[in-house]
Amino acid sequence: MFGVWTSCISWIGLGFGCWSLRFLNSRGLLSIFAMENQMKTVRDAPDVLDVNSSGIVGGGGMGDTYCEDAASDNQPFTPWTRSVASGVDLLRDPRFNKGTAFTDKERESHYLRGLLPPVVVDQELQINRILENVRAYETDLEKYVEVMDLQERNERLFYKVLIDHVEELLPIVYTPTVGEACQKFGNIFRRPHGLYISLKDKGHVLDCLRNWPEPNVQVIVVTDGERILGLGDLGSQGMGIPIGKLALYVALGGIRPSATLPVTIDVGTNNQSLLDNPFYIGLRHKRATGEEYDDLLHEFMVACKQAYGEKVLVQFEDFANHNAFRLLAKYSTSHLVFNDDIQGTAAVALAGLLAALPITGGTLADHKLLFVGAGEAGTGIAELVAMEISRQGKISVEEARKKIFLVDSQGLVTKSRFDSLQPFKKPFALDIAPISKLASVIKELKPTVMIGTTGKGGQFTQEVLEEFSSYQDKPVVFALSNPTSQSECTAEEAFKHTKGKCIFASGSPFKPVTYEGKTYTIGQSNNAYIFPGMGLGTTISGAIRVHDDMFLAAAESLAKEIGEDHLAKRQLFPSFTEIRDISAHIGAAVAEKAYELGLATKLPKPKDLLGYAKSCMYSPVYRQFR
Repeated sequence: MFGVWTSCISWIGLGFGCWSLRFLNSRGLLSIFAMENQMKTVRDAPDVLDVNSSGIVGGGGMGDTYCEDAASDNQPFTPWTRSVASGVDLLRDPRFNKGTAFTDKERESHYLRGLLPPVVVDQELQINRILENVRAYETDLEKYVEVMDLQERNERLFYKVLIDHVEELLPIVYTPTVGEACQKFGNIFRRPHGLYISLKDKGHVLDCLRNWPEPNVQVIVVTDGERILGLGDLGSQGMGIPIGKLALYVALGGIRPSATLPVTIDVGTNNQSLLDNPFYIGLRHKRATGEEYDDLLHEFMVACKQAYGEKVLVQFEDFANHNAFRLLAKYSTSHLVFNDDIQGTAAVALAGLLAALPITGGTLADHKLLFVGAGEAGTGIAELVAMEISRQGKISVEEARKKIFLVDSQGLVTKSRFDSLQPFKKPFALDIAPISKLASVIKELKPTVMIGTTGKGGQFTQEVLEEFSSYQDKPVVFALSNPTSQSECTAEEAFKHTKGKCIFASGSPFKPVTYEGKTYTIGQSNNAYIFPGMGLGTTISGAIRVHDDMFLAAAESLAKEIGEDHLAKRQLFPSFTEIRDISAHIGAAVAEKAYELGLATKLPKPKDLLGYAKSCMYSPVYRQFR
């Protein structure tokens, strides 16, 4: 008898896919046949998820398993996992759940009768309800919890509301609110999202990746939690950053949710307040370093390629300086990898500088740039700017670096302390006497651009801003540190202390500023302009490596989005309301560069890269279920 059952189950698996044994036990074989026959009666076209034909996908780009791409918006779809999702299981699966938006026909076909209230509403009404609930909360952290809970219940509704109301919700889902969320992550923790890989998993990292339910991961964001925003070591609670980043990859860049994977590498924390917190979710010991740390990171990087192949994009996020640069250097030649704090920040800041040139006049090579803060963000921007100056002026990168000055916690970076400098600072060391005070550095060198990446609030004091604007008419001031409390100065302070002369951009959001009767819109130098398009570009081209020229292409593409109407308000970055279109253009530019450099593997190259990019972007519109 056991052999007969085995044969039956095997035959069913070959004919209809891998049906769940739970379904077999609860309803029996006759129910399976009845349901399959019923599913066939409501189909009016070939099933886009015919499991007997591996070449059939969900109507969008390659591997569109769940009908997530824009190209499949109007295509009927069967919610097939290991079985046809139905009943309570369908309502509890965030990928397919539509809540009260299920039609009467869908409720009948998928065993939902009685499991929902009788009203049928559309997605727009659901969005209005969500927004009303979110806006009713008093604190941003409460709003964050409400919005992120929606992601766990109804994935498409989460992304639809985020896309349609991005300017309102971006500060909630990401900076600055995500910083507070990370600080209190253990207290607000509800259900796990992403992978937590700790020292306990050493030797079994590949098993952890194989436990992730999605086999076609294309973009991974990984952190070790040591330098979360400007908040320091938050250990395992830094997971809020990869989750938030990947939500933006989907909403802004059109990467499919099923293709994203947030990861935290937990090697401990040196934050004693977290170690003393009973609700802390990570390992309760000091950070591992040296060989123990490197071995776990290396096992993870090797496992990523074993599990997901050569073309999986790994984004390093919020690693401390002493690890960020060396890990990027170590794996950039063997993996598709980049560090957003170094390269993403650099690209978006460069875009802002290029956008400012019509106001300041001249070329980038005509400016002298002072970076206040010489960590991974500051030196990352400095290096990319040097590359752009080199390209524009047809000079060596070494010559271009002479236009750039760095100030760190000890003052101006000079050759007098060359031996003690970290390697990434040494190329910018000046052969002049040391200067410790920022205002004195400005007075001596007279830079035309000042970029703050200190992670410490209030560094651009009244004295500094007044000195910086005393010898020029159009001083460029970028206060890029976030969250808002860590910004080098506020937008209001910048305009007030430069007497309205400055061209200002910030890393955190600020409201428009009115000075002497004129209102200025504050452009936010947010990495969210760059990394979603970078992910889209590498994905649609099948890139196997990330090249610096891709970031130059992304920066130039973003700068082109700034028109005369923006410049009239001294707004150096476009509105986020157009971000998906901007990401499509950036993705196409990045893909074009990948093909040009011979790093793309998806051949032949699409004739219309921009059109192809848009067709492959995730669409959160509800699908009609058969």
